[in-house]
Amino acid sequence: MGIQWRDSLSIGVEAIDNQHKELLLRFDRLLNACQAGQGIGELGKLQAFLEEYVHTHFNDEEALQRKHSYPDYETHRAEHLYFVEQINKLKRETQQEGVSTHHVVETNNMLLKWLLNHISKVDTKLGAFLKSGSP
Repeated sequence: MGIQWRDSLSIGVEAIDNQHKELLLRFDRLLNACQAGQGIGELGKLQAFLEEYVHTHFNDEEALQRKHSYPDYETHRAEHLYFVEQINKLKRETQQEGVSTHHVVETNNMLLKWLLNHISKVDTKLGAFLKSGSP
């Protein structure tokens, strides 16, 4: 089990790539904790990290897109907003119901599916645009 950074996920912007690496490291911790039967305890740590991370990281990415007049900015931003909404929904659920195995599974599914798809497709498209030197 686990998840690791691959060079194919790099968008070519060191600051953004480093943020992605840190995010994958945090998810890897959750996956490893799940394997060790400690996923419920690790989920709270991940949620606290995500609360700050998504705002910083998405703001950095979106500022980069605006600076370079990225043509898919609105679509990319909409994906970010969707992810923030999902993180907030999960946080509300765990605050109301307490953290359960269900929440750990939902977090793993959401993060792995959405995040890897987002980085490997949407963010790498941004990276290709930036490397091309367009506007």
